[in-house]
Amino acid sequence: MPDGARRLRVLMSADTVGGVWDYALELARQCSGLGVDVVLATMGRLPSALQQRAAAQIPRLLLHASPCKLEWMPDAGDEPLQAGEWLLQLEERYAPDIVHLNGYFHAVLPWRAPCLVVAHSCVLSWWQAVKGTSAPAQWQGYAERVRQGLHCASRVVFPTAALRSSLEALYGRLPRATVIRNGRDPGQYRPARKENHIFTAGRFWDEGKNLSALSHIAADLPWPVYAAGEWRCPNGGGVRPAQVEFLGCLSPDEMRGRLGRAAIYALPARYEPFGLSILEAALSGCVLVLGDLPTLHELWDGAALFVPPDDHNRLRTTLRALIAHPAWRQSLADAARERALHYSAATMAAAYVSVYHDLLHPRQQTGTAFCRSRQAAQPVEF
Repeated sequence: MPDGARRLRVLMSADTVGGVWDYALELARQCSGLGVDVVLATMGRLPSALQQRAAAQIPRLLLHASPCKLEWMPDAGDEPLQAGEWLLQLEERYAPDIVHLNGYFHAVLPWRAPCLVVAHSCVLSWWQAVKGTSAPAQWQGYAERVRQGLHCASRVVFPTAALRSSLEALYGRLPRATVIRNGRDPGQYRPARKENHIFTAGRFWDEGKNLSALSHIAADLPWPVYAAGEWRCPNGGGVRPAQVEFLGCLSPDEMRGRLGRAAIYALPARYEPFGLSILEAALSGCVLVLGDLPTLHELWDGAALFVPPDDHNRLRTTLRALIAHPAWRQSLADAARERALHYSAATMAAAYVSVYHDLLHPRQQTGTAFCRSRQAAQPVEF
């Protein structure tokens, strides 16, 4: 950042129950060094102590939290509207140069600043990929609000071209859209001495991650399968994983250690718009065994093995073959790490900062009126 240049301020929304949290912290960390300060407004559930500590390590980051449920949660009710009023209050308080939303509904708010929407996933595309059919009628209201948000945004960013194609087929063409790959800092993830085990991580309650496929075949493999993540649904349901060595939720340092030692990382996903854990595993020198999806082919063709998500026999056979051929494993691990180095956090942040500056040029306002009469949820500030 040139001496004397004014720092930009970005109001960024995020959730605390998925990969968007990690993405937001990584982007905020990198942006701080590029002259951009982030006010991070989280929803879904209040940040855990571990999450608060991670946020506190990022220079100049301001964290605000609301317990309002997320727009994709079936029991969200009016809480996304309440969160919208709270976000408007934060904009009035901090006067950001850019509003960066990691969701859709709030793009229709009457923002004073240009509004960027990042499309990480959506219920309709998830339903098509996981259930093989269109989402039921109860999601029509959600779909319309997503469509409005996408078309109200000053700019829409996708992590993959495949996700852009999927969402444009559902919600209409988005001429003000671009693709920016998610990134990770390669200095934070390094191969260690590899151990004879398979590792996976994610939300076990999410059918899209399809981690249960590993539970089905774990007993048939000569190596143990270790799994990290959350098995409880946000609504309190869920089934604790069986047949695998379940590790629960790990700290970032613990996750880096596990990835560094794992020989194989398996994620036979049915739906995965990008997959930060895959990138972390590749940087850590793991062989990648992934679900056969357009998004993952776009990112990892030639650097991973792909299996049909619901073909347990193919998954079992692929993992056994890798276990039996160490030279093949090494070749695939090297290819994965080489590819992963192209998806750096620095490259991601530079692309976002470029978009932020582009959005500061004069433009025609596209936002529409929003229900501002709702009683806002009381935020918790840290």
